[in-house]
Amino acid sequence: MKHTRRSFLKNSMSAVALASTFAISGTKASGRILGANDRIRIGVAGIRSRGIEHIKSFGAIPNVEVAALVDVDKTFFDPRVEEVKKKFGNTPECFQDIREVLDNKNIDAISLATCDHTHSLYTVWACQAGKDVYVEKPCSQNVVEGRRCVEAAEKYKRIVQHGTQLRAAIDENCRFLNPSLVPYQQILAALKSGKYGKLKLVKGYCCRNRWTIGYKQPEQPPETLAWDAWLGPAPEQPFHKNLVHYEWHWFWDFGCGDIGNLGIHELDVCRWMTERKLPKTVLSFGQRYVNEPQHRFKDQGQTPNLMLTLFDYGDVQILFETRGLIQKKSAWVWKVDVEIFTDQGTINQGVFSPYNDPQNKVKIETDYEKPEADVFRNFIDCMRSRQRNKLAADILEGHYTSALVHTANISYRLGEMTSIDTIRSTFGNEPAVQQSINDIVKNTGDMLPELKNPQFTLGQKLTFSDVTETFENNAAANSLLTRKYRSPYIVPENV
Repeated sequence: MKHTRRSFLKNSMSAVALASTFAISGTKASGRILGANDRIRIGVAGIRSRGIEHIKSFGAIPNVEVAALVDVDKTFFDPRVEEVKKKFGNTPECFQDIREVLDNKNIDAISLATCDHTHSLYTVWACQAGKDVYVEKPCSQNVVEGRRCVEAAEKYKRIVQHGTQLRAAIDENCRFLNPSLVPYQQILAALKSGKYGKLKLVKGYCCRNRWTIGYKQPEQPPETLAWDAWLGPAPEQPFHKNLVHYEWHWFWDFGCGDIGNLGIHELDVCRWMTERKLPKTVLSFGQRYVNEPQHRFKDQGQTPNLMLTLFDYGDVQILFETRGLIQKKSAWVWKVDVEIFTDQGTINQGVFSPYNDPQNKVKIETDYEKPEADVFRNFIDCMRSRQRNKLAADILEGHYTSALVHTANISYRLGEMTSIDTIRSTFGNEPAVQQSINDIVKNTGDMLPELKNPQFTLGQKLTFSDVTETFENNAAANSLLTRKYRSPYIVPENV
């Protein structure tokens, strides 16, 4: 059976209660044709944390109205409505069910800041309903979902922007992502010029405090929370407070760990600098260690908070380092960054350091096309022009980077505990790679000295096809490219 938003509504018990209040369209015919001066009306879904920035950013753009707010937890409605009224002068409608907004012909776009596991489903539904979409990173919970988002955007001719905002103009709000605020467009132009050598490896970091979340017992969900809708495509399971509203990032059913949380921004820059799509091989190692001994084996989180992944493209490599054992006033502090290694030297934060004269640091200078707007304004501009090729972070680019997140995690999830010597030999002799292995081992030992000899999981080295977007000769790995969906929250095989 082909599952679409229409079939969802037909079969969902919750749809019965809604049937009398809104029409079901589910086709691109419901989208308005926008003139240059038409007021764009946006519905923001997921109005906690990052969603607040969506509201502020879209509301501040001339001739754009945040017309609807969507959240499965209605406790956020009153404060957000007051904020919109105070700052922008209009009163948005509020909904717990995103389908009501998708079937409103007066809504032109949906901005998604919901949990990762709903991003693809809502993106596909929105495209089917004729809405343009801004979807936060990662656009998918697995590789197959990301491809479905790309197909939906193409089939329904939708503008779909991905929330990897370093591809657009950067401002003070991006300081934690790019400490120097040097536009990466400039660094890419410098690499392409050849003045700084031939690219060999790009190394990204996402190192910030990710300690224990403890263990929360199952309980009844709050009456204000639409728990079934929150679960969405994920397997049926009981509510507990480590899921709502943030720690879901560290559970495989809902999140992707920090590599897919903050780390995806730097990972996207790494892939952007290489101008590559999907790698030939992927290899990860890591572990989940927490700071409190009583939680060492009771921490409820599942994703690693220490992980290193090597993506090999043949002629160039990407190395990504995630470390969560971070603490102020220690040797191990926040590091969210990108380093570029050429055959002549390194580039970091807009500065080139040649290998033969490392003290002679020079600022990158090259002509480049400076972006005109941040991702939110760029999205609105492209909605008006209908020029998908002008998007700063098109959904296709979002899919490729999200796929790196997923393949890294798949390698780790199929791994086994082994010695650090085996890990070192498996990863090869590249100095930057070995330095990252050393840092992870030392970071763990320094912060958790009672462990004596910490053990790590060495993932499987996986060979990937960028044509079929599947792993070669590995059924276990391929089974993790998608998921079993909980009916009727199904991302369709054919959009």
